[in-house]
Parts: sequence; C-alpha cells; structure tokens
Amino acid sequence: MKHRSKPVLRDVRAAVAAGTALRTAVALMLTAGALLLGGAIATAHPLAPALLELREVAAGRVEVLWKTSALRLPGSDVRPVLPPHCRSSEPARSEASASSVTSRWALDCGVQGLVGARVGVDDLPAARISALLRVELSDGRTFQRVLRADAPFTTIPERESAWAVLRSYAALGVEHILTGLDHLLFVFGLLLLVGRGRRLVATVTAFTIGHSLTLSLAALEVVTLPTGPIELAIAGSIFVLAVELARGSEAPRSRLRRWPWVMAFAFGLLHGMGFAGALAEVGLPQVDIPLALFSFNVGIELGQIAFVLAVLLVERPLRQPLGRLPLWAEQIPVYVLGSLAAFWCLERAAALLS
Repeated sequence: MKHRSKPVLRDVRAAVAAGTALRTAVALMLTAGALLLGGAIATAHPLAPALLELREVAAGRVEVLWKTSALRLPGSDVRPVLPPHCRSSEPARSEASASSVTSRWALDCGVQGLVGARVGVDDLPAARISALLRVELSDGRTFQRVLRADAPFTTIPERESAWAVLRSYAALGVEHILTGLDHLLFVFGLLLLVGRGRRLVATVTAFTIGHSLTLSLAALEVVTLPTGPIELAIAGSIFVLAVELARGSEAPRSRLRRWPWVMAFAFGLLHGMGFAGALAEVGLPQVDIPLALFSFNVGIELGQIAFVLAVLLVERPLRQPLGRLPLWAEQIPVYVLGSLAAFWCLERAAALLS
C-alpha cells in the first residue's frame, strides 16, 4: 500500500494541476496584454475618451469646451471638427492638469445655430479612443452621442431619438468595462475563487446587483462620494481577493470562500461608484435620464458577460495541454493579481496625499 500511494498521489496532483494550470495561463495572458498597452500599469483607464461640449446661448453664440486626456498615443492628434458656418469669436483658454487638458472658447454660428449642423472629432482611429459629444441648445434641449473611430461625425438633430440614447450609452458601458483593467481583474479573481457552475452564477450576479445599485444612486446624485477614495478602495478590493486566493484551497475555509456572493455584493458597491465616475464625465440627457442610465448599465453587463464567456472558452481547448504544469504555477496569477492591486493602492494613495 505504501508503494501504491505514490502513483495515486501523482495522479491526484495532476488532476488538480489540470484545473489550475489553465487559470494560470489565462491570467498571465490577460496580464501580459494589459502591460503591453502604453501606460496601463500606471492607471486602470489610461486612454480616457475626449469630451466635446457645445452650449448654445442667445444670438447664435456657442460656448465650446474641449477636453482630452493628458496621455495620448504617438502620432495621434485628436481635434474637434465644428460646423463651417461657425466662426471663432474669442481665443481659446487652456488649462492643464496631471490627467487632462481642457480648452474653452466661443463661436458665432449666426442665425443658423447648431440644429442640422455636422460636427465630430478627427483622428479617433489613431488615438484609439472614443469621444463624447454633448450639445445643449438655446431652448433647453440636449443631445449626446458617443463618437467612435468608425463613426467620428454626427448631425445634430432637433431632438435625439430614444434608440440613439440607448445605443450610445450601451456602447459607452461596454467600452468602459472592457477597458477597465481593475474591474476585469476583479471579475477574473472571482472566477479563480469560485470556479464554474452555480457558485459562479450566484457570485457574478451578486457583483452585478451591487455595482448596479450604487451606479444608479450615484448617477442620480442620491449618493455622492469623492472619486479618489473610491478608486483606492477598488484597488483594495482586488488586493483582498488576491490575499484570499493566495491562502489556497487547502487552507481552512474562510467566510469569503463559504459565501463569496456576499463579498462580491459588498465589493460591487465600490465598483459601482467607480462606474458612476465615468458616467459623470459624460452626463445624462435631461429628457432621457432613466433610459440612458439603464443603457449604460446594460452595456456594462454585456461587457462583463462577454469577458467571462471569453475566459471560459479559452479554458476548454487548453485544459489538457496545460494540465502538465507544476502545482506551484497555481500561485502565479494570484501574485500577479496581488502585485498589480498593491501597485494601484500605493499609486492612488500617493495621489490622494499629494
């Protein structure tokens, strides 16, 4: 019996490795891809969308606000394209911060105004970003649109349709979650913690309910909290999850492992406040606030579901070839996850202190 136990032990270890090695490989691929993006190690959302705001006042005067990220890809030069009948009536005033550059100036668009005019942003494909267009007409009507690389121009209608609001804000939600490395890594940590099956469904659903709740409350300004501490707390949530994963499945089962959906809901409340910060940069249309908020939330959920499905699809074909990796490889994604989270904690804490 003593001699037979060794091959049995090897078989057990191989079976365990088959389930964990795949997660190791997928986490390493995700992390490597994120680190290859310029500046991704410095911030979870390195390439923020540009913002073009046009505010029409009396007598054809239009006040322009143009805001771009301080980070930009080499060779890109995003700039607004305004109606040809609008002429600049005053020089631009620019303000720079560590994260953005904001310019303000005024246009004279005459009696024609902005309705029916074609506006947009040049060089979005080279910059690999989208642009947020926000228009306020002199009679109080508002128009908002997400300009993308494949559709960088739009015509300002008399009133934005419900379908346009739904499509624009859903696309913005998908883009935000899929470009948010911190949110994606937290979801991936949940996959490592609970695996497949009902526990995964329950945990991801709890996370969705949590961030949907605070996103709605914050977007409607029922709850308002400063962005800096929220971003620090989000990084802390990822670090706590990494510490729990580092304990290993053989350690005594903690409350996080016994009731992961409770932890996911609590941390989802924090991540929802982070999503609300991105939505605040765009704003909500005055006449379609419920629809825009619902669409943005749906976009986030669609992006999150797409990410989870992508990870599970990658797992299936790689399960057998990666089953030969040693057991210590199980800890590689955990320490990569924890290291990134610790870096973000230090970086965001330093930003708060400064």
